[in-house]
Amino acid sequence: MEQASWAIVSSDGPLVAASIHSGHSVRRDVVAYLAVSEDDRLREEDPFTDQWTLIAPSRINVFKSRFEFDLNRPRERCIYLTPDDAWGLRVWNRRPSAEVIEGTLALYDAFYVDLEQLLGTLLSKHRRVVVYDLHTYNHRRLGPGRAVADPRQNPDVNLGTGTMDRGRWSRVVDRFLSRMSDVGIEGRRLDVRENVKFRGGHFPRWIHDTFPDSVCVLSIEFKKFFMDEWTGQPDNEALDAITQALGATTEAVLEELARS
Repeated sequence: MEQASWAIVSSDGPLVAASIHSGHSVRRDVVAYLAVSEDDRLREEDPFTDQWTLIAPSRINVFKSRFEFDLNRPRERCIYLTPDDAWGLRVWNRRPSAEVIEGTLALYDAFYVDLEQLLGTLLSKHRRVVVYDLHTYNHRRLGPGRAVADPRQNPDVNLGTGTMDRGRWSRVVDRFLSRMSDVGIEGRRLDVRENVKFRGGHFPRWIHDTFPDSVCVLSIEFKKFFMDEWTGQPDNEALDAITQALGATTEAVLEELARS
């Protein structure tokens, strides 16, 4: 039996946490076409972000790999058909069949139907909703043991707000930035900046276009300082500290959401 593609938990409160790139599984009919290795897939996925969703009563956890379909890209680009789509990686040993592509796009469409239903349900109970869109990014692309990417262009936490009406949600955004910047991990303050590395993808853009006045998505990207991105080995203390740090922002963010 195929594993479920995602799990959506709808509960009380106007806060949702989503990990749409934490999954690693692929469908059986997709495996035969894959050329990319499991290690390369894992390095470009966002492992452990599913653990961070526990800060919210409502959660979205995607189990499928972004190499099967990327929910943070538009439908026409959600399958990485060329190396240019996938950080130079050769994803397929041959082009997937029309049947496989059709099945993949059907899953993509079904996810966005479920997402709209979740947010609609929450908005029937709350005037406003905020979504924490949780991601990670690599900073050791030169290889294991090699120099890290320049910290001046690679903050510990990048908040992407490029898909929203920044003025509409400025109080929520500024409060998150302020609270997250106060956090100390591994004996230092986190370097938290806005739109330095990423501005947000299709997932937040779709939400902001669909619910422009009622849902605010904070696209939160953590640099992989909490793990070895080449072996996949996490620093569990740092992982837990990030969970606590995210949890510590929610009260302030929800206060501002209520005032929006």
